[in-house]
Amino acid sequence: MKSVSSENFGLLIAYVLPGFVLLWGLQAVIPVAGQALGMSAGSAPSVGGFLSGVVAALGIGMALSTVRWLVIDAIHHATGLPQPQWDFSRLGDRAAAFDLVVEHYYRYYQFHANMLVALLVVGAVRRWSLGSVGWGDLGFLALLAVLFAGSRDSLRRYYTRGGQLLDGETGKSGRSRKGSRGRVRN
Repeated sequence: MKSVSSENFGLLIAYVLPGFVLLWGLQAVIPVAGQALGMSAGSAPSVGGFLSGVVAALGIGMALSTVRWLVIDAIHHATGLPQPQWDFSRLGDRAAAFDLVVEHYYRYYQFHANMLVALLVVGAVRRWSLGSVGWGDLGFLALLAVLFAGSRDSLRRYYTRGGQLLDGETGKSGRSRKGSRGRVRN
């Protein structure tokens, strides 16, 4: 098995970690979530259980990313963070630099936003099942606010740095001044 490195750390935090948090957070309310993580009452942890848990977390993380794209991306774009129209034909010999921008900014955006979605689901399900509101909910809401702010900042930086590579012109606002043909994809 490959160890965690700079080549796969971004994928781990963008998909596996939010998927694991969602499954772990739901196991008290939905017992199948714990089973998906390879956790079963009265049995010792196993390699097979660990691997099935990682695969389940990855799958859930990918689904969370789709919800993130549908909701969080739309919120950011509707509230003043426009999606750039990049010209990917200009990528050429800058591909390695663009990969670095993706790993340093976009993967962190995915982590913040995917974790926000995961925690929103966990919080809603647990709140519905417990029915009461407590002081811990204020801390939870603060964490959600921090994740939202982190996602917005990481996405803004990704758009700015990517625009510098693909457009060559970026103003102080981080918005490209040059029109182009390509759209940003996940």
